[in-house]
Amino acid sequence: MKILTATATAQGRRHNDFNYCIEGELVWIGLVCATDRRNPDGGCGCGRAFAGMSSHRATTTAMIRDVATDRRRYIGALRASLEAQRWPAASADDLADGLMQLVGDWPVGTVVERRLDEVRVRVWPRHA
Repeated sequence: MKILTATATAQGRRHNDFNYCIEGELVWIGLVCATDRRNPDGGCGCGRAFAGMSSHRATTTAMIRDVATDRRRYIGALRASLEAQRWPAASADDLADGLMQLVGDWPVGTVVERRLDEVRVRVWPRHA
């Protein structure tokens, strides 16, 4: 199934890119703090970042990969990550469904970036 994962690909195209995640780890779109609420380039970085489900770190680039999993296991991984970070895990089903819908039309290998509530393509895969 197509899922957002952390990647270092296309890092550095913005002066404030960062990647503290594990390459290929599953990522989700976390909440935005007051510092970044109106500006994705704010001092925190959460307004432009994807959150790593394993490392609990962040990256400004994510790649759509075809991961050997199913919806149930994906939701379980997201729920476990949320619980470990003391976020409300009850929202895991809706979050997972939203993430799967978000990447549904983009080809595997697409690299995306986040700008607050917008996720957009940064690099299309070469074979697309």
